[in-house]
Amino acid sequence: MKKLSVLLYTCFIIQAGFAQTQKTFSTPYGNNPAVGKYATVNGIKMYYEIYGEGMPMVLIHGNGGSIAAMANQIDHFKTKYRIIVADSRAQGRSEEGKAKLTYEQITDDWAALLDELHVDSAYLFGWSDGGIESLLMAIRHPQKVKMMAIMGANLQPDSNAVYQWAIKMVQSSDKYLDSMIAKKDTAYNYALFKKLNDLLGKQPHIPLQQVQQIKAPTLVLAGDKDVIKEAHTLQIYQNLQKAWLCIFPGGTHMMPETDPELFNATLERFFSKPYYRPDTKILFGVKD
Repeated sequence: MKKLSVLLYTCFIIQAGFAQTQKTFSTPYGNNPAVGKYATVNGIKMYYEIYGEGMPMVLIHGNGGSIAAMANQIDHFKTKYRIIVADSRAQGRSEEGKAKLTYEQITDDWAALLDELHVDSAYLFGWSDGGIESLLMAIRHPQKVKMMAIMGANLQPDSNAVYQWAIKMVQSSDKYLDSMIAKKDTAYNYALFKKLNDLLGKQPHIPLQQVQQIKAPTLVLAGDKDVIKEAHTLQIYQNLQKAWLCIFPGGTHMMPETDPELFNATLERFFSKPYYRPDTKILFGVKD
């Protein structure tokens, strides 16, 4: 158990997996029988909860996580928007199904859930894996995305995007999981952990050309002590048609949880007004 907690917990928490909010809320987000429901999408039962009214805002958690990881954002935004949160495929209360576990499949599940809820477009905030899935939503289902914010997302799993220390942790987890599967150990669902770990280590593969086609205004966020390299975050920002960039000084991959006041205020500023980015040269009266 100790080795499992060291390898898996540490690995998944990089991507906001198993992240537990430090603050205690009166509402049991992610385990709320008063609002919790299941929708059948793409061959699985997907667990979701809805809070508030108004413009739909979709919150997508990270690898190995669940609705509970987004509690700080749900609690803040539920008085301003209709918050739609769910457990992604094979995570939380949602079923795994028989389809291959990919970011594309998870994204298509979310799109199908929005169809079930008759949501034609929404604001999206995706954290870590959720950020990847938000990008893919804007690529695969562009009509669903009105505006979006992505925190700690990456386009590929290699060292061009992710720090080497994080890659080594995922590789260590992979070896451990392989050994437990070979032993046919049944203490945990190691096969499922392996699939989630493979998401981190072998996916995604999103071409820049697809990012360049995204039309939705996007807020690209990361910490300067993130898992994702700053240069890669900047690359995503520079290849979007309409984007804002926010690198939190001293911030980590866990900013939505560790400093929710600053983080939520940053999101709120972005979503609460039409996208606009002034050009410095225009402000100084410079003409081409």
